[in-house]
Amino acid sequence: MRFSAEGWNRKLHYYLGLYFLLFLWLFSLTGLLLNHPRWALAQTSFQRIERRYETPIDVPRGETDLARARDVMRQLNLEGEIDWPASGQKPGRFEFNVSRPQDASTIDVDLTRTLAMVRHFDNHPWATFRIFHTFSGSRYNAPAATRDWALTTMWTLSMDALAAGLVVMVLGSYYMWYRLKPKRRLGAAVLIAGFLACGLFLAALM
Repeated sequence: MRFSAEGWNRKLHYYLGLYFLLFLWLFSLTGLLLNHPRWALAQTSFQRIERRYETPIDVPRGETDLARARDVMRQLNLEGEIDWPASGQKPGRFEFNVSRPQDASTIDVDLTRTLAMVRHFDNHPWATFRIFHTFSGSRYNAPAATRDWALTTMWTLSMDALAAGLVVMVLGSYYMWYRLKPKRRLGAAVLIAGFLACGLFLAALM
């Protein structure tokens, strides 16, 4: 039984580590960009190219605002997560934003003239990586908003799996440390130091 438990624990470490390797590198890199905005590399991650254009469209169809927004996006060949203006819709207009890590657009549809006015932003490649760190489809100023893009849901599920996988790996590390009797004291000291350091940061920042 002991051999089986240790064997499975090692396999979990091997294969979870291999599976999540690129995810960890991605979040490490984007975390550095967020923590050090003055770095030259981080500066480029805030660059983006803006272009504006107007184009005639068909009257948006659908029973809900979400359905109408998707119809407009289909006509404009846009994809991404939909965001609504905080002030609501103006008479005779239909406004919304659509975003994804590589680009974003602000759409203002004149329903009378059936004309879509678009502000489109193309993000720098490093900006795309930086946005991956926080892109979840949820917005702090609209906690009741739901995700409406399938890829966003898949991405957030991957992040949930990463978090759960790291928890499993850390618990497995505790078990392996506990099995190394000669190094229990050193491991306990390191563990306590880590808890104290994290606790001090939490107490100071709260």
